[in-house]
Amino acid sequence: MTALTSTAYSRDLGDELRRLREHHSGMTGAAFADRLGWDASKVSNIEKGKARASEIDLVQYVMLCGKGSEFFEEFRTRYRYAFDLNVVQVHDNIRTLAMAEAMATKIVTYDVLTFPGLIQTESYAHSLFTEHGQPPELVERNLRARMDRQATMRRPDRPECLFFVHELALQLRVGDDRVMEDQYLQLLFNTHVLRIVPISAGVALATRSARMLFSFAKAEPLVYTENEVAMVFSQDPAVVRENKEFFAWLERHALDAEQSRSMLANYVSGPRRDPHEPRTDLA
Repeated sequence: MTALTSTAYSRDLGDELRRLREHHSGMTGAAFADRLGWDASKVSNIEKGKARASEIDLVQYVMLCGKGSEFFEEFRTRYRYAFDLNVVQVHDNIRTLAMAEAMATKIVTYDVLTFPGLIQTESYAHSLFTEHGQPPELVERNLRARMDRQATMRRPDRPECLFFVHELALQLRVGDDRVMEDQYLQLLFNTHVLRIVPISAGVALATRSARMLFSFAKAEPLVYTENEVAMVFSQDPAVVRENKEFFAWLERHALDAEQSRSMLANYVSGPRRDPHEPRTDLA
């Protein structure tokens, strides 16, 4: 076992081992360690992603859980990358992202074409998945996962959040008028954590990719971004530094909370209408 700086992926895989132990062995961490002849702290550190288990450690661990060589080989393949500073995952695994959101003390995000998943309404998220052409069963699975992730926002000790959203997301219609109006209202209730980046800020900001920056109490900062092919997690210090600078730059160009609220109010009663055009229905 080697002590290392934990990563989002090492914490995810460590938690997978913990759940494996609890479900298949029924033993506490201390009892499990005793059966293996390990110190209890060794089991704890591996399960918390704070230490890399050797191949022999993994064999002993999974065998005591009643798992065979096929499971071991599959897990070992993934565990090989557990402590890499940069990790790429396919979209059918959101556990690493969900754990990062749940553990974070601060989350800063930037979205260009859609609203942040953590503050999407259920109808908006459903329409978004449906319009991507996903089959009904996948839409339902992804929708439930997204709504479950939002539990982080309802906790008393929820992370400090700041969501930067480009004005393009306000203009792109997802679902029908009711879906958009409900989403605008949801954003109005969250303007204390929302900053809109106006179109007038220029094309440079509109062409930057969506991303998230996580801060943790006892782990290194993490940058997350995604595209249609994969999800990318990075703890590389250079990447983290670059993204901190990006968000500082973004803050200088975004509207403040009151200005963001005012712009949102212009959209609420007419999601199809360009809010910059004169209104004829207002006194």
